[in-house]
Amino acid sequence: QVQLVESGGGLVQAGGSLRLSCAASGSIFSINTMGWYRQAPGNQRELVARITSGGSTNYADSVKGRFTISGDNAENAVYLLMNSLKPEDTAVYYCRAGVALQYGGTWYAYWGQGTQVTVSS
Repeated sequence: QVQLVESGGGLVQAGGSLRLSCAASGSIFSINTMGWYRQAPGNQRELVARITSGGSTNYADSVKGRFTISGDNAENAVYLLMNSLKPEDTAVYYCRAGVALQYGGTWYAYWGQGTQVTVSS
């Protein structure tokens, strides 16, 4: 019913930058939040950053000052600009959206397939 497609991952040297994009499509009535999570091998999935439809943002302490999340409500899209990347940022990055399929309906969480970000030292 709802698909999230991510793009923009890749291999970059420490200190470099990448920009991730995620677009949601399908039977969407409304989206309340969109965000980015990441999971490194052997670790739990963790929140990186999220943004509400009103523009409020929050970030993991480990990325504050380096990463910037932004959104486009009209396009149901979210972006993550990652600067000053470190090897410890290496992970699979997942896009998540909180979606209502109809007016007054339940909010559901949808996830993208993930995109690999690798930062070499």
